[in-house]
Amino acid sequence: MNRKIISVINQKGGVGKTTTIINLAAGLSLKEKRILVIDLDPQGNATTGLGLFNSGTSDNTIYNVLNGNKKISDVIQKTEFKNLDIITSNVDLSGLEVETAGDNRRAFKLKDELASILNDSRVSYHYILIDCPPSLSLLTIMALVASDALVVPLQTEFFALEGLTQLMKTIERIKLNLNPILEIRGILLTMYDKRNKLSSQVETEARNFFKEKVYNTAVPRNVRLSEAPSHGVPVLIYDKLCSGSKAYFSFTEEFLEQEKEIETAA
Repeated sequence: MNRKIISVINQKGGVGKTTTIINLAAGLSLKEKRILVIDLDPQGNATTGLGLFNSGTSDNTIYNVLNGNKKISDVIQKTEFKNLDIITSNVDLSGLEVETAGDNRRAFKLKDELASILNDSRVSYHYILIDCPPSLSLLTIMALVASDALVVPLQTEFFALEGLTQLMKTIERIKLNLNPILEIRGILLTMYDKRNKLSSQVETEARNFFKEKVYNTAVPRNVRLSEAPSHGVPVLIYDKLCSGSKAYFSFTEEFLEQEKEIETAA
């Protein structure tokens, strides 16, 4: 099985990163793909968005894996959704950078742990999706080192592309020094408002710059999309027919289509 570790990343908050990871995971799992989501954001929004608690009481979190207290296979939890597992996060994770300051291999910790899942024939995931924190911190570096590819949600508003240039520089540095295979798999336009001239301007700029890397699907602003996480379910399950769901179903199809192209090219 061609396993893929994909991080959903943008160092800017509020761009639809967690919404994208929850709904891509749900969309893929509905297509009979086995998915593991790793919540690498101390806010733990992917955890609550998939119906689990991110209270500080559980030891079975990614934090306890990265600080060396647990093996990664011990902290995988099932969600209510078929084919979809998660490694949860909570606010403890925000202390990791300080706690691991003396460890010169800390950037590789997540990669090393994931290798044990990838080499375990009893655990077979089609995709491992990592929800990165909205910053270019140690946690983000860990995700970039561990990933094969990146999906970047880009909100279609002013300054969106400026923020991306910083991310691109970081990606280039990681490729050069720590992970030569890393690539941007695609850019997903989010919070798109077709009545708004700015949205279409940002779309045009993004497509001119990133060419075919920009997915055809654009995710609209949608009330149901923002309601779903408070119910602990992906919007694809919360309201299948809303415009947000239709967009994420379409994005999932594009993502899988892209996979076929990558495999054919290889």
